Amino acid sequence: MNTLKVGDKAPNFEALDQNGNTVKLADYKGKKLVLFFYPKASTPGCTMEACNLRDNYHSFLAKGYDVLGVSADAAKQQQNFIAKNELPFPLLADEDKKVINAFGVWGPKKFMGREFDGIHRVTFIIDEQGIIEEVISKVKTKEHASQILSN
Repeated sequence: MNTLKVGDKAPNFEALDQNGNTVKLADYKGKKLVLFFYPKASTPGCTMEACNLRDNYHSFLAKGYDVLGVSADAAKQQQNFIAKNELPFPLLADEDKKVINAFGVWGPKKFMGREFDGIHRVTFIIDEQGIIEEVISKVKTKEHASQILSN
């Protein structure tokens, strides 16, 4: 699981968003980035988390943050998730798990007594120079924005 910690340089990444546009960490140089990983688009917990970030999006912008979500869902699923919930930020369709693995958020999980490998719900706050400012591994889906903005 995740070995990245506060003070580490964020891994350079390049992946396609929901519209097939290439998104790179370098695109966010000079800006703060909230990079949130979530298990699966349109599931209850992920929807609550994404909508909480959406509802507070202007607060993020006002504090100089961009927001970017990542899951292993296909671009079409990400498009549907955005359209259904009116999400104002891009979502990476990281089907090959390159970004997910680079940030170390793939690993064993337990759900309803079953153990399996999957994406852990983790958020990284990355500063203007690409350094990890905070790692939130105990995400509260209904109040995630306040966890981030309380920095």
